[in-house]
This record gives sequence, C-alpha cells and structure tokens, in this order.
Amino acid sequence: MLRAIDAHVHLYPPEVNGDPLGWAETHGERHWALLCGRQRAGRPVQTFPAVGELLAAMDAAGIERAVLLGWYWETPGSCACQNRFYGECLRAHPDRLSAFATFHPAAGWEGVRAEMQRSREEGLRGLGELSPHAQGFGLADPVWNQALALAGEWRWPVNLHVTDPASRPFPGRIQTPLEDFPALADRFPGVTFILAHWGGLLPERLAARAIPPNIFYDTAASPLLYDPGVWRRMVAVVGAERILFGSDYPLNLYHRIDPAPNLARFAAEARAALLGPAQEPVLRGNIQRLLPGL
Repeated sequence: MLRAIDAHVHLYPPEVNGDPLGWAETHGERHWALLCGRQRAGRPVQTFPAVGELLAAMDAAGIERAVLLGWYWETPGSCACQNRFYGECLRAHPDRLSAFATFHPAAGWEGVRAEMQRSREEGLRGLGELSPHAQGFGLADPVWNQALALAGEWRWPVNLHVTDPASRPFPGRIQTPLEDFPALADRFPGVTFILAHWGGLLPERLAARAIPPNIFYDTAASPLLYDPGVWRRMVAVVGAERILFGSDYPLNLYHRIDPAPNLARFAAEARAALLGPAQEPVLRGNIQRLLPGL
C-alpha cells in the first residue's frame, strides 16, 4: 500500500479543544464557531483531537505525514496562537508533521511580516488555509498583496478556501466568487495557489477561462461535497499532477455512518478511485514537489 501525505489537516491548541465555543466567543471568532460547532444527523461536524489522536488516525489510514493548516481567523491574535501551537507540534513530531501559517491583514504589514518570519523560523512552510472572503478584507488589500509577494519570494504555497457556487446552503457558508482565484494566480505567477475542496470545481464551472498553471487543487471534505466519481473527473480535466490528497481532518466526512472522523475510510476511497499512474502524484508526489524535502 502506497503511504500517503495528507495535505489538509486542522488541529487546535488545548485551550481551544477544551471549550471551543467559549474560546471562540472570548476571542471574537464567531464564524469559526458557526462552522465548527454545527451538527449533522445529530452528530458533531467535527471533533477536537489532540496531536496523539491525529497520529493514531494517520497510522490506521496508512498516512506517513500530515500538513497542518491554519484557519481563516478573524483576528491576528488567533492567527498567532495557532501558529505558535503548530511550531510546538513540529518540534515534537518533525518526522510526521509539517505546517502552514495563517495571518490577518488587520495586524498591519509589519505585524504580518513579523508573524510570517517567526513562523518560518519555527519550521512552517506555507500560508493557509486562508479566505479573504470570510476574513473580511478584499483582494486589493495592500497587506494581503504584500504577504503573497513574500510567499512567492520564499516559495511558500498558499492554500485558499473555496466554496462551490453550486453547493447547498449551510450555516456559515461564505460565497467565494470563482473568478477571483485565477485572477489572483495571474497577478502572482510566482506563487503556487492550492485551492481547497477541489477548488469548487473551478475548471468545470469556468470551462471557458484559461486556468493559470500555478493553481493546484486539494481534495479536502470531498465526500461531503461530491460523489466518488469526482476523483477521476478532475484527474481527466486538470491532470493528476495538479491534485493534492487532503482530508480536512478532523471533519467527519461520513457522518451518516461514522460517529467520529474516519481518516482510514477516506484514504481507502482515494486509493480506490485513483488508478494506475495517478495514485502516486496525488497521494504524495505533488505535495513533495511543492515542499521539497518532505
């Protein structure tokens, strides 16, 4: 069995896990609370595991390494809190974990640059998961653009949240106009953009639009959004070399059958869907190209 690298995982510090909704209220993170406090079929949308629980889930799923992604927080303080926590995770498990940093332009350019620099010194290697649409700033924001330029200099990939415009309504759903993403990639050709959640099927929805070569797609939350045929359809449309295996753990992707997140089930779905030469690049090779030395 080919061991995978999960390019889209979220973890939170112990103080968040202990009282997620109370922490969110205290720290002004209402949108995160709305998304992460939801239930489906009477079960939580997600759990709040510790690092050890993630590692055990990875072992059961045949996943060699996970890339920890930040969140599109509404305050700079929450961004710094998660970045510091990820630094601790990397120091404790350098052989199993990598991480991206998060930021909010409200910190100002000097604050954002300092946060990125400190994160880099702690071993973080990218930006994301970010969402200007949810974080409350526009794509013309000067601090946002300066941060992307610096990411390009450092060769840091940037993971962006994408909502499929055809997806069903749910509490906390934020519109992310698909045209924004290729326009952003055109403006920053030196930045590799990873569009989460299959990029909202951007290549199909914008079939007449040329998609820049610096756009990649991850598979986060796939079973909640699309049928299993999406794997082969997207490989046919964009090529296996542009797709990254990502779970969105600890989201419960099979809430109708599993009481808690089941990373092994999702990894099995991916392996079954990816036939022949597509399996290696999607499951591990592409993220290794974007993060050399992984």
